[in-house]
Amino acid sequence: MKRPSISSRSGDVEQNPLMAIFLMTSAMLLLPVMDITAKYLSAELPTLEVTFGRFFFQLLISLAIALVTGRLMHLRGKQPVVNYLRGILLGTASLCFFTAVKYMSVATAISIFFVEPMVLTILAAVLLKEQVGPRRIGAILVGLLGAIIVLRPTLAEIGLVSLLPVATAVLFSFYLLLNRLYPVRDDLLTIQFSAGLSGSLLLGTGLVIGYLTGIEGMEFVMPDAPQSGLLALIGLISFAGHGLVVSAFQRGSASMLAPLQYIEIVSATLFGYLVFSNFPDGPTWLGIALIISSGLYITHRERKLRQAASN
Repeated sequence: MKRPSISSRSGDVEQNPLMAIFLMTSAMLLLPVMDITAKYLSAELPTLEVTFGRFFFQLLISLAIALVTGRLMHLRGKQPVVNYLRGILLGTASLCFFTAVKYMSVATAISIFFVEPMVLTILAAVLLKEQVGPRRIGAILVGLLGAIIVLRPTLAEIGLVSLLPVATAVLFSFYLLLNRLYPVRDDLLTIQFSAGLSGSLLLGTGLVIGYLTGIEGMEFVMPDAPQSGLLALIGLISFAGHGLVVSAFQRGSASMLAPLQYIEIVSATLFGYLVFSNFPDGPTWLGIALIISSGLYITHRERKLRQAASN
């Protein structure tokens, strides 16, 4: 799952559109590897434990970099409560998504997740009282139709668990709304550390409860050396992918880079086919096309509205 805010911009970095495109494309090719790895591990380890591994190793990487660079005392940040709330939202969203990919293809889960721009528009209208015109309402309906088409076979085959990517989109939309209300004021390392810490505490608490109560799916299974290595890889990809996206948006405009996020569907389809022989059918591709078209149009309309507001 992807998933830093695409609105993140910090520091005075020289604008370089070609470098921004390269960084964003690299991130979209890299992040599905995390999801593929999580799906592979979920066959033998509880999904809760796999998700915990992502945030725990992200935390360790952040701490190691802070120690080496002498920035350990700066990790608390300027808005720690907000940063930790962001981490809780990301931790819960990741758990929903990793659970989803255990039962469905990564490409399908990512495609459904991309209803996020539509969900964000609805939540912004309801909670922030933002105006939503008829054209964006039409785009939302088109995107939701696409999601229904994509969900068509999986909902019948695996039941309500196929709605977990939608839950992921809702949680991530709340994450982005939080960023609108409280713009990011800390550097990337602090954000990574905060997400790793709060995600680890949240998911680790779940593992402890599962261990004490024996609840199925929440138990801790001691990973072997290869599994531990793959858990560390998930944490590393999460850290690197987040950094690539933020670096891209520091160097290029959101309107230029936002459409590149849909490369993730293509790369997830490729990797899913190579590893699990999963490939979307014709109707699923139709649904994906509707979701992408809707997301692109909403992005276009929001850019136009921002430009009109700034004039």
